[in-house]
Amino acid sequence: MTPEEMKKRTKKFAIDCGHFTEDIPKSDINRNYSNQLIRSSASVAANYRAVRRAKSTPDFVNKLKIVEEELDESLLWLELLVEFNKKERPKVVPIYKEGEEMLKIIVATINSSRK
Repeated sequence: MTPEEMKKRTKKFAIDCGHFTEDIPKSDINRNYSNQLIRSSASVAANYRAVRRAKSTPDFVNKLKIVEEELDESLLWLELLVEFNKKERPKVVPIYKEGEEMLKIIVATINSSRK
């Protein structure tokens, strides 16, 4: 996967998370968890863009670690939103799978960059 393809995937992930939050019922829990999901998923995309401008291998790895953390956090918010909106599970499954797949790619990239 090229860096440009990953850039597009991270942006699409943030957009998909945003669209999902627009479709769920309005409640205090949904509003709070949705806000967190929007922030963390957008941070995935924003920080991946920063990865591409890393000045050294250690800088590259540090920036990727931020992407890893934000992706993992996004997955948590998706899990919590599904817990309170069980009928929305079919909408979340493809978003969640994409997040997991990107997380695996990021972790593998971190590990190979450290060697």
